[in-house]
Amino acid sequence: MVAGNAQEAVVRRDSPEPFTLVIFGASGDLAARKLLPAVYRLFRQGLLPEQFAVVGFARTAMTDDAFREEVRQALDRFTPGKAAAADWPQFASRLFYHRGDYSDAAGFAALRARLEALAASRHAPCNTLFYLATPPTVFAPIAEQIRACGLSAPGERCDGWARLVIEKPFGRDLASARALNAHIRNAFAEDRIFRIDHYLGKETVQNILVLRFANALFEPLWNHKYVDHVQITVAETVGVEQRGPYYDQAGALRDMVQNHLMHLLSLVGMEAPNSVDSDTVRSEKVKVLKALRPMPRACVASNLVRAQYGAGEVAGQPVPGYRAEPGVAPDSITETYVAFKTFIENWRWAGVPFYLRTGKRLAARVTEIGIHFKPVPQVLFNAAPFGPMAPNVLALRIQPNEGISLQFQVKRPGAGVRIEPFRMDFGYAAAFGGEPPEAYERLLLDAALGDSTLFTRSDEVEAAWAFLTPILYTCAEDQFAALPTYRAGSWGPKEADAMIEADGRQWTVFKRPAARKGREG
Repeated sequence: MVAGNAQEAVVRRDSPEPFTLVIFGASGDLAARKLLPAVYRLFRQGLLPEQFAVVGFARTAMTDDAFREEVRQALDRFTPGKAAAADWPQFASRLFYHRGDYSDAAGFAALRARLEALAASRHAPCNTLFYLATPPTVFAPIAEQIRACGLSAPGERCDGWARLVIEKPFGRDLASARALNAHIRNAFAEDRIFRIDHYLGKETVQNILVLRFANALFEPLWNHKYVDHVQITVAETVGVEQRGPYYDQAGALRDMVQNHLMHLLSLVGMEAPNSVDSDTVRSEKVKVLKALRPMPRACVASNLVRAQYGAGEVAGQPVPGYRAEPGVAPDSITETYVAFKTFIENWRWAGVPFYLRTGKRLAARVTEIGIHFKPVPQVLFNAAPFGPMAPNVLALRIQPNEGISLQFQVKRPGAGVRIEPFRMDFGYAAAFGGEPPEAYERLLLDAALGDSTLFTRSDEVEAAWAFLTPILYTCAEDQFAALPTYRAGSWGPKEADAMIEADGRQWTVFKRPAARKGREG
């Protein structure tokens, strides 16, 4: 009954106005693997308006029919059940392709004419959602070309709205993020810019706020009086794959910490918003980022660990070390693993350490937030002969095997008093009868609806970079001759274990995901 009600709520959701989705970088991996399958699933669920269209924009020469065939192949590869024969013709009729260079004014003028003709043929307004699925180096030039040809501002063309969706990474440091924000805002108003991080589209990430603020059981305990520390783990089993040239210029700090981990940290640490409108929620997130304790140069060495993966085994298969990956410099000092400790300097979290870690080629693919509560006093059951007992832990599993686990103490049946921890578990798949929807489905639909709650505002981007940039500069200035290494397939370097163990704690993954088939995300 609950699952049915949840599905019913999705169906009743307001449908977007007719619009055209323009995907820059339409011939790339992101479009094939994530965006186009997400659009197709939204179409099959009836969540898109009848008069919608997709225009792929890229430098590759291609006809509309050739583009449709590429999309069909992508759906066969990345969509469970493949493209259904019954509805494929209807979906394919909404797919178009436009060849152009990202710096060519004539190509963008032709794009404008194409969009206006499409809108006229469908008797629809010129609502346009521009999606930059391109390398970050062309974000600003594309936005400028959109502005210059009159596609970014209502009133300069046929009636309709124009919105811009931008993938991460948004800048390389604070200065570059500010410069990019200035470029983008020259073309689009802030309320029409949607900086996307697919982690925020995951159902379990969104459920953090519901868990905290819709349950009287948890919110009174969510502070320094009861919480000993918080752990956030984002572990990947994959290496850099085909992204070696990009990753070697970015590293884990830029690729994962600045966005994914900062988002999770701010959702865990934020105060209750007084409404669920987008600006109110995002303003509370920004307050958390601005309250992060700066990490002076002297503290980086003791509070932060960087490392690279070496050769090893993942899922029983031998894998090369990072420096042997294609596109990676053989003497690279780019980190593939980061672990660090930070503090939120406010009344709620005073003195509570937050331990964050992320890495590639680790033992399991898992994203988990662990709220570790303070141990009970050393009296009664926590004293000998019963104690010391493991403290209560609330674990929020973001992926995979999405759900929530709570560890608490119980008496084992039998003579005498034997106390041991028990784990109570909630799983989305078991409770609601299937996998949560893909993150890109939710985010694309929200952007079409103009709902920016799950997207990153400019001051949030800059606040995250303001915390991280001094750390980046310190690491760059140190010019480590060689980073610590960890064996591929392990849980990371021993230096990261030593960092948290120095505080009398240890890394935990509360409930490791069971091996099962599922989408990567």
